[in-house]
Amino acid sequence: MSRRSGNCVRCCLVIFAVVSALAVCGPALFWRFKKGVSLGDNKSSCPPCNCDCPPPLSLLKIAPGLANLSVTDCGSNDPDVKQEMEKQFVDLLTEELKLQEAVAEEHLRHMNITFGEAKRVASQYQKEAEKCNAATETCEEARERAEALLIKERKVTSLWEWRAQQMGWEGE
Repeated sequence: MSRRSGNCVRCCLVIFAVVSALAVCGPALFWRFKKGVSLGDNKSSCPPCNCDCPPPLSLLKIAPGLANLSVTDCGSNDPDVKQEMEKQFVDLLTEELKLQEAVAEEHLRHMNITFGEAKRVASQYQKEAEKCNAATETCEEARERAEALLIKERKVTSLWEWRAQQMGWEGE
């Protein structure tokens, strides 16, 4: 059943894609076809245009002095303006360097805080690991003592059983 519905959905998507393509491209194809058919008439609905328009005015004709201005050329002849521009450039560079230094100091501060936090957490984990090792050693020692006592108890029990057999005390 799902294979059939999957094929149905696929078929619907293909039909939708074809209809969408025709909706988008159809009008352009229709007008191109219509224009191609009407070219046989060679009659146009409007006569050709005769334009006696003057050429557009250029910026050079309106204000010829504007053509010589450029940002790099501005104030290059005036020593006071040139010196002020250099001061501004140096000030901008100085400000940029100060900003980069401030960013570097912020990164360094953040790194130091993160490093200190990492050291603190590592120390805490080390302490927990030492506690765990000590508890494991204590547990291992207790297990060894219990094992030794169990062996000793088995020996005493087997000795009592043997003596009981020798003396005929079985089952009492």
